[in-house]
Amino acid sequence: QVQLVESGGGLVQPGGSLRLSCAASRSGFTIHTMGWYRQAPGKERELVARSTLGGTPNYADSVKGRFTMSRDYASNTVYLQMGSLEPGDTGVYYCNADISNSYSRYLGLWGQGTLVTVSS
Repeated sequence: QVQLVESGGGLVQPGGSLRLSCAASRSGFTIHTMGWYRQAPGKERELVARSTLGGTPNYADSVKGRFTMSRDYASNTVYLQMGSLEPGDTGVYYCNADISNSYSRYLGLWGQGTLVTVSS
């Protein structure tokens, strides 16, 4: 079985930065398209950033200019660099992706989530 694994969450003060990562739990899998989502306490899960075929991610209005998605091709890891964090950014962050290797393809996998808490 293969999973997506997020990491990098934690407690940070307002104005601080965090970098989240997302990768397959087994080597050899390629992440094709993916998105970052978050769910604040008592709220529905919302889109934060999503990759596109053109390579330029789309971002939610609430995070534009503050969050940046990037990729490390060598490790096949996708990152979400979060800066100028605000209390409203608090929530559990999830990655969602289509992945494949030479033998299998998985569509719409979700990671387990990583908690980001922005607080003084």
